[in-house]
Amino acid sequence: MTRLLAAIISLVLPLMVLADPPKGYYRFPASGGNKIIFTAEGDLWKVDINGGAAQRLTSHLGSETNAAVSPDGKLIAFSAQYEGPTEVYTIPFDGGIPARRTFDGENATVVGWTPDGKILYQTGHFSTLPNRQLLTIDTKSGAINLLPLNQASDGSFDVKGNTLYFTRLPFQGSHTKRYKGGTAQNIWKYTLGAPEALPLTPDFPGTSKNPQWWNGRVYFASDRDGTMNLWSMN
Repeated sequence: MTRLLAAIISLVLPLMVLADPPKGYYRFPASGGNKIIFTAEGDLWKVDINGGAAQRLTSHLGSETNAAVSPDGKLIAFSAQYEGPTEVYTIPFDGGIPARRTFDGENATVVGWTPDGKILYQTGHFSTLPNRQLLTIDTKSGAINLLPLNQASDGSFDVKGNTLYFTRLPFQGSHTKRYKGGTAQNIWKYTLGAPEALPLTPDFPGTSKNPQWWNGRVYFASDRDGTMNLWSMN
């Protein structure tokens, strides 16, 4: 639900932050309670969901992106370039000193959180091939768990945390509209402990990505009607 709402918010965020015509470049929105966390000027900001003055949460020279709010609303996970490579960090919801969570030396990108409060992120650090993989981080113990999936670049767990809906293959980089080549992204389902993951969008050879489970349905982005739009399936 958080990322589904974020997709909608991304369309109206410029109008919510300022009553005047938008003067900024607002990206990577994430919702938490009645607040929206977003990136502008390379920093994280927080604004009320009804609009108003935004509060700057970070001021580091490095860029912060891909914020995600923890299920209990206490932490914000994000990706940042503080010491060279992009790594995963957290700060308290109201701001504070960032805590580094990964030391991959790779492009570690926050994807979200698991229902039981672990950070879900993607990296190529643990792969022997140029592939992305999904991992979880326990913010209390620091333990990292590699999910047994190859070429998984994005994902969302159901409310029980037993089933992961994920995007297979990373963005292929060409920005080609209606791309239907061999590296088109598609959505799969993996139940923890199962021997295999199952494809959910084999009916369409184009792009289906960014799945978000909410209320018994999976919402995702796809260009199956010619333009990238939001779709859902049960």
